[in-house]
Amino acid sequence: MLGNWHQLWVIASNPDNIPVVGLIILVPFFTWFGLRQAKANDRLIARLEADPELARKHHRKTQPYHPSWQKEVHVWPYLLRIELLAAIIITVILMVWALKINAPLEQPANAAVTMNPAKAPWYFLGLQEMLEYFDPWIAGVAMPTFIILGLMAIPFIDANPLGNGYYTYKQRRYAVWTFLIGFEGIWLVLTLIGTFIRGPGFMWFWPTQTWDPDRVEFLATRNFDQFFHINGSWLVHILPASQKASAALWAKGLFGIIPVGLYFLIAAWIFYKIITSSPFSRKIFGRMSLLQVVVMEILLVVMLTMPITFFMRHLLRIKYVWETPWFNL
Repeated sequence: MLGNWHQLWVIASNPDNIPVVGLIILVPFFTWFGLRQAKANDRLIARLEADPELARKHHRKTQPYHPSWQKEVHVWPYLLRIELLAAIIITVILMVWALKINAPLEQPANAAVTMNPAKAPWYFLGLQEMLEYFDPWIAGVAMPTFIILGLMAIPFIDANPLGNGYYTYKQRRYAVWTFLIGFEGIWLVLTLIGTFIRGPGFMWFWPTQTWDPDRVEFLATRNFDQFFHINGSWLVHILPASQKASAALWAKGLFGIIPVGLYFLIAAWIFYKIITSSPFSRKIFGRMSLLQVVVMEILLVVMLTMPITFFMRHLLRIKYVWETPWFNL
C-alpha cells in the first residue's frame, strides 16, 4: 500500500544509500548554481558585444570591480590555500562519516539464503537497472564501453572554442543539455529507481509503497514483431530444408532490422536538425570533420536508446524490437 513513510525513511537512512541521498541534494543545487552563473555570464557577454568601448576596458567579471584587486593572482598562496582548505574539510567529513555510520556490510555469504532485494552498490545501480531493459552483454559491456569511449571522445569531437574556463549557457547550450539529459536525466534517474523503487524480487514498488516479499507479479510483455504477427511462414518456401525449422527466427531477425534502422536514421536526422537550428550552431557544425560528426551522432543516438527503451517497456510492454539467436535489442 502507499503511505509507508517509515519504510522510505529506512531505505534513505541505509548506510549504503546515504551517497544517493547526497546526490539528490547536491546535484540539483550545483546544477542551479552553475546555470545561475552561466546566465550571469551570458548577460555580461551580451553587454560587451553590444558596447565595444565597454568591452575594451571591462574587467570581464560579473562581480563589481574593486580597486584593490590585483591584475595577477599567483597559484601560491591563493589557489593552494583554497585547495588545502577544501581537502581538510572533505577529510573531516569522511572521518566523521566513517566513525558515526557503520559500513554497509552484510552477513557472510550463504548459498541457501539470498538477499532480497539483491542490489549492486549505489554506483552500479544504474547498470543493474539497465539489465532490466537490455541483454546482459549490452547493459553490462556495450553500454559502459560507449559511456567510457564517449567521455574520452568529448575533447576530440568538441569543435566549439568558446566556453572554456567560464560558465555559459548561450555558447554551450547543446553541451549543457547533453549533460543534463545523459547524466541527470538518465543515469541519476536509473540510480534513484534502483535505490528507492526496486524492491523484493527487484520488482517495481512506488515510493512509500510497502515492500511485500510475497508479492507475485505477472508482466505480459511482447516483442515488437508480435504486433505484426511475424512468424516466418513466407520464408518456409524460400529457405533450404535444413533451415525451414528456423524460419520464424530468421523472419524475426530480418524484420527487426527495419525498425532499428529507421530509428537510427530518424534519430540522427533529428539531432542534426537540432544541432544546426541556429546560425551559431551551424558555424560550429561547419568546423567539424566527417569523423567528428559521425562519432557525435552515434553517441547521441545510443544515449537516446535508454529512455526510449524505458518508456516502451513500461508504457507499451514491448520487451525487444530486434530479436535474433545471438542478441536482442
